[in-house]
Amino acid sequence: MRRCLKKSGRLLVLEFSKPTNPIFSQIYDWYSFNILPKLGSILVNDSESYQYLAESIRMHPDQELLRSMILESGFKKCKFYNLLNGVVSIHVAYDE
Repeated sequence: MRRCLKKSGRLLVLEFSKPTNPIFSQIYDWYSFNILPKLGSILVNDSESYQYLAESIRMHPDQELLRSMILESGFKKCKFYNLLNGVVSIHVAYDE
């Protein structure tokens, strides 16, 4: 991704991530694996896609690991902002 940016460009990554509170994380996992697929089945007749979404979110690297991966790819600075208790995060990387 770094080579596709202008010289002073920024990388912005908006991703589902890992909740920072352990109790909230358990509730979020329960919701993701029990409620979300049922909603997908009811609303769009597709529970499998929503089951896959929950599984892929769980496999995604956490905020710190993604930050490390971005820095290892050659970016000089990277920080992240947690939203919704870490359910979503925004990573901002600079190549300065």
